[in-house]
Amino acid sequence: MTLAPARTSTTTRTRTAVVTGIGVVAPNGLGVEEWWAATLSGVSGIRPVDSFDATGYPTRLVGRIEGFEDAAHVPGRLLPQTDRVTRLALAATDWALADAAAEPDTIPEYDKSVITSNATGGFEFTHREIRKLWTQGPQHVSVYESFAWFYAVNTGQISIRHGMRGAGGVLVSEQAGGLDAIGHARRTLRKGSTFTVTGGVESALDPWGLAAHTASGRLSREPDPARAYVPFDTRASGHVPGEGGAILILEDAAAADRRGARQVYGEIAGYAATFDPAPGSGRPPGLERAARTALADAGAEPSDVDVVFADAAGDPALDRAETAALTALFGPYGVPVTAPRTMTGRLAAGGPALDVAAALLSVRDGVVPPTINVARPGPDHRIDLVRDAPRTLAVRTALVLARGQGGFNAAVVVRAPEAQ
Repeated sequence: MTLAPARTSTTTRTRTAVVTGIGVVAPNGLGVEEWWAATLSGVSGIRPVDSFDATGYPTRLVGRIEGFEDAAHVPGRLLPQTDRVTRLALAATDWALADAAAEPDTIPEYDKSVITSNATGGFEFTHREIRKLWTQGPQHVSVYESFAWFYAVNTGQISIRHGMRGAGGVLVSEQAGGLDAIGHARRTLRKGSTFTVTGGVESALDPWGLAAHTASGRLSREPDPARAYVPFDTRASGHVPGEGGAILILEDAAAADRRGARQVYGEIAGYAATFDPAPGSGRPPGLERAARTALADAGAEPSDVDVVFADAAGDPALDRAETAALTALFGPYGVPVTAPRTMTGRLAAGGPALDVAAALLSVRDGVVPPTINVARPGPDHRIDLVRDAPRTLAVRTALVLARGQGGFNAAVVVRAPEAQ
C-alpha cells in the first residue's frame, strides 16, 4: 500500500501519525490475529483465580493470560531482572515490530522513541522482594528491585533492548493512560521523532495486586464469569481486573513510506485529555469534553464517527455518566457503541490501548467486535450497544474513550488511512 504523505512539509505539528504495527497480549489471545479472532467470536478470558488461594478475597475472578511462556519470549538474562508485566510488554513489542516489518537497527537511534503507560508497575516482583526483606533481611533482596517495580520499567527495557534513544516517557493515569501514551507518542512525532513504540501493558494479579485492585471499591463480587462484568446492564455491579494490553508502532507517515512500511492500519487523528471537577462543584464530568476536544483535534464532527469504543466501567453511576456523554454527543442511539473489554476485564492502561488496536482492526476488516454478556441493557442507557455478535460496518472513523480512577479522562480518534 502506498502511504498517505504528511499533510504538510512545512511544520512538524501537522505530521500524520500512522499505526504500522500491533502487538497484543490479552487474556483471550496472544498475538494480533489470535486475539482478534477470539474477540470477534466473543471468547472470554475471564476466569477464576487459579494461581493462589483467593478464598478470602471478595472478588475471585480475573482476566488472566494463559499460555505465555516467559522463557520463550524474553532472553534468559532478563528473566531475573523483570516482572511479568515487563516480559509481556517486551513480547508485545517484538510482535509489533515484526508486524510493522520494522528493523530498528536501520533507523537512527535518536529518531526512535518509546512512550508507554503503566499504572501498577512490577507488582509480583516487588511483592516477592518485600517478603524477603521482611522475613530474611535486606541482603536477600534482589538489586533489580530498584527498577523492576517502577512504572517506567517497560519504557526503559524496551528502549534498551531495541536501542531506542529518542524521547522516552511513561504516562500514569490508570485506564486513561493507555490513550494518554498514544497521544503523547503522536506529540513526539510532531517534535521530530519518526518512529515511536507506544501503548500500555499491565499485570498485577498476584495476591498483593488483587488486594490493591479490591481497594478501589469498584470490583464486582459476582462469582459467575458470565455475569461479573456487564456494563450498561441492569445487573452491573463493578468490573473484573485483568492483565495485558497492546503495543503499537506509531510512525510519521512520510517516514514510514520512505522505509517501505508494508501496511498502515490507520491514523491517530485526534487526542484529548481532561480532568473531572472536584465532587460537589456542580460542574459536569470531563468525558464529553475530552471526546469533543479529540474530535475537534481530528477536524471531525460527531456525525463522522462510525463507532465508539466505550470506557464501560461496569459501575451503574459511571455507566450513566458515560451514556449521558454519548447521548449529548450523538443523540439517543446515534452511533454504534461497543465494549470488547467485557471479554478481558479492565486492564488499567492496557485496556484502552487494546481498544485502539480493536478500532484499527475494525477499520481494516469492516466489522465491529461485540460486547458480551449484557443480557439486560438498562432502559436509561439510550445507546446502540453492539451485543453478542460482531456487526458488519464500514468503519472510517472510530472514537475510543477511557476514564482513569481519580478523575482522568482521555479520548482518541482513529481514522482510516487516506489510501483506503
